[in-house]
Amino acid sequence: MSKTAIFFGPSDGAVHRVAVKIQQTIGEEKVVMVPVKDATVADLEKYDKIIFGISTVGKETWHATYNNVDWANFLPEIGKTRYEGKTLAIFGLGDHITYSATFVDHIGLLGRQLMENGASLVGQVPVDGYEFEESEALVDGQFMGLPVDEDFEPELTDERVKNWVEQLRPHFGF
Repeated sequence: MSKTAIFFGPSDGAVHRVAVKIQQTIGEEKVVMVPVKDATVADLEKYDKIIFGISTVGKETWHATYNNVDWANFLPEIGKTRYEGKTLAIFGLGDHITYSATFVDHIGLLGRQLMENGASLVGQVPVDGYEFEESEALVDGQFMGLPVDEDFEPELTDERVKNWVEQLRPHFGF
């Protein structure tokens, strides 16, 4: 059985904590953790099963003081390879109160980039149970991946992760 890689960033924050929860739910021995700040296209090409973890902030902040350096540096690598035949899923962190109009938008940004390069994503999540105004992560009324709000709904994270991993299990074979 091949290992699943979790490519995540930024490191040492909420995305990292949720990535570890996903790793532990799957089984630590079945998962390789890859911080995107150090990753390259060669790292992507090593794995046929990849879970991506990304955070989102509001549009008014994207163009001002915030710079998600880890993903800003890694995102160009996403477009340098093809994803046909790979099993891919995304989880993303967002704040559904402060950034209700841009909730987990980066799931959509990353998902669309992956699909432009041949990816088929698994792990879509219904909007039921989420409150927000808008999200670029929606396709056909579902999120492209797992939304997590560690700022205002941390008590829901463990159950959301557990349910999502169960949903991924048949696709990833873990």
